[in-house]
Amino acid sequence: MNKKKSLLLIILFLTISISNCFANKDAKNIYYRIDINEEINSTTWLYLKNGLHEAEQLNVKGVFIHLNTYGGLVVFADSIRTKILNSKIPVYVFIDNNAASAGALISIACDSIYMRPGGNIGAATVVNSTGEKMPDKYQSYMRATIRSTAEAHGKDTIISGTDTIYRWRRDPRIAEAMVDERIVIPGIIDSAQILTFTAREAVQHGYCEGIYENIDEIITQSLRDSDYEITEYKPSFYDRIKGFLINPMVHSILIMIIIGGIYFEMQTPGIGFPLLAAGVAVVLYFAPLYIDGLAEMWEILLFIAGIILILVEIFVFPGFGILGILGIIFAITGLVFSLIDNDWFNFDRVPVAALGSSIFTVFGGVTGAILLSIYISSKIGSRGMFRKLALEAVQETDKGFIGVDMAQKDLIGKEGIAKTMLRPSGKVLIEGEVYDAVAENGYIESGEKIRVKRYASGQLYVSK
Repeated sequence: MNKKKSLLLIILFLTISISNCFANKDAKNIYYRIDINEEINSTTWLYLKNGLHEAEQLNVKGVFIHLNTYGGLVVFADSIRTKILNSKIPVYVFIDNNAASAGALISIACDSIYMRPGGNIGAATVVNSTGEKMPDKYQSYMRATIRSTAEAHGKDTIISGTDTIYRWRRDPRIAEAMVDERIVIPGIIDSAQILTFTAREAVQHGYCEGIYENIDEIITQSLRDSDYEITEYKPSFYDRIKGFLINPMVHSILIMIIIGGIYFEMQTPGIGFPLLAAGVAVVLYFAPLYIDGLAEMWEILLFIAGIILILVEIFVFPGFGILGILGIIFAITGLVFSLIDNDWFNFDRVPVAALGSSIFTVFGGVTGAILLSIYISSKIGSRGMFRKLALEAVQETDKGFIGVDMAQKDLIGKEGIAKTMLRPSGKVLIEGEVYDAVAENGYIESGEKIRVKRYASGQLYVSK
């Protein structure tokens, strides 16, 4: 009986193994492609993050970043390079002409670098929006970041006879020379120049695994895989909108609308457009961050609590005290924390650049809102561009501008009778018309004759 069971188990095992062999024979290796052909910003960061997540779900053999960029924002480049370094799937980059500045940092983070003939990589100095070089504290951070990125790929062990040599797979000094012109590497770069490699120079110095025309050539010739298919990441319309909304510049503008909307709403009676604009800005600010997992509910509630405390300080306890100060702290803290991947007050996972960028974004938006509110307030009612929002003309009574009917003024001196008892107010009948009136002295009985003495504040005053 045991022999029969053993024989059945062997047959079952062989059947499953043969089935798997035939199934695997038909299966193709899947490679995933993510295109980055624009400035490195919040949108490209979102594309890469979503793309890597989808690639993990598909269990692909490797991810290719099809890169052609002149650079972009360091904070998002740092987030992208961190995501690549922590990826469980091999990530390759195909530089289709340009990998400058932030693009160089991203490329160095990848497991393998491939370049198109005529491509370039390097020139990673930090500059501002006008292209001017930033102060050395920014360069220092970038030097350390790009150096540690190169070091993350480790060293190759080379055995030559009885000697064992450990050589960096990507020389950190070369990476640092792409940021700092003071770095001198004999035979590679002289002083006073920022390092940029051509494709052939990159291959020569270990910063490129090969020169190819396209990704298909890389897979067939370098990875030696002939049975494969490429799946491409295709961003949705929502991804594009979300990428736009999480841009630091857009965040600053939304903060300006929030602060400005609340300020101008307090200057006008009722509920109007400023409050509506502020509400929409709050939703656009927090919603993408909450969906993305950055903004936690407590951070949003902290911001709302801050706004409530500020309003209580203004309307309930006039002046500026502890509630107002706490409100400002709560509101700003909620805005800043929503932009970073913190765990309550634990910032271990938060890069210094990301924290600095968040603080700069929020304070930039608040400062801009204050200055813009002051400017707009000064223009309303003047001859500036907002002159049509305010009434400048003076409505003088001698020109016919009145708030009440002045026809009763003509009744002064005329006589009539008390229609009702005046004690002291009541109704009088004058020339067949009934009017409201007030007795100037004492009470006047119904039916008694009266005379209109004066007219003031829309009221007739009569006497017996």
